[in-house]
Amino acid sequence: MSDNNQLRRRLRRTFEKVPDLYDRVRPSYPDALFDDLSASIPSGGRILEIGPGTGQATLPLATRGFEVVAVELGTGLAAIAREKLAGFPSVEILNADFERWQFDQSSFDAVVAFTAFHWLDPAMKYTKPVSLLRPGGTLAVTEVGHVRIKDGDPFWVDVQEDYDAVVPGPDNRPPPQVEEVGDLRSEIETTALFAAVDVRRYLWAVTYSADEYVDVLRTYSPNIARDAATTERLLGRIRDRIEARDEPHVTKHYLATMTVAQIR
Repeated sequence: MSDNNQLRRRLRRTFEKVPDLYDRVRPSYPDALFDDLSASIPSGGRILEIGPGTGQATLPLATRGFEVVAVELGTGLAAIAREKLAGFPSVEILNADFERWQFDQSSFDAVVAFTAFHWLDPAMKYTKPVSLLRPGGTLAVTEVGHVRIKDGDPFWVDVQEDYDAVVPGPDNRPPPQVEEVGDLRSEIETTALFAAVDVRRYLWAVTYSADEYVDVLRTYSPNIARDAATTERLLGRIRDRIEARDEPHVTKHYLATMTVAQIR
């Protein structure tokens, strides 16, 4: 296994250390995203969800009447999702590694992933979902990132000083501008497995107090994987920076990019 694959497999397990915090502070997805996704799936269709976490996206899918099989790697995360979806008999939460998990081929109308697709082994992240889809089925991948908007808050540039002081490295940079964020269209089209690809974007904002934002940062894989003393030093500096502002809060803009592809 390559070093990149080893790192990927290690980091994707970090969320299991903070399942309750993850469920409490991670933002949900816009309703418009699920409305648009629903238009690409037959009414009451059968969906496989990869990496549901604690069910932030599973619940909106269930309330729209879909049958969902959700495969989650983390035991604690799956337990929270199972409790959250207990009122939906058409939803099944499985605690398994999707890459090793076996299911009947061509048995789903859609395979979906929300902020989880990038954790999959590149060698199978398209071929395995395709094998699980019925003819004409849909793969829908949603990734969410922190972005800056035009004339936005300078905090997101200034806070890089704290990262450079505590965890210096080439990856320390401000969040991208909205227009700088790409999508999976070219990558998906290159596979030649899909007949049509559509991309939609959804921008929204969440305002956090210092403690609220630090809690969000505690659920990010690099901060969980890093030694605790270093992470606490970094988060302490960020908290102090927010609390020193005239208005001690920050507004973070999220961009969800949903790429929907129909198999040939």
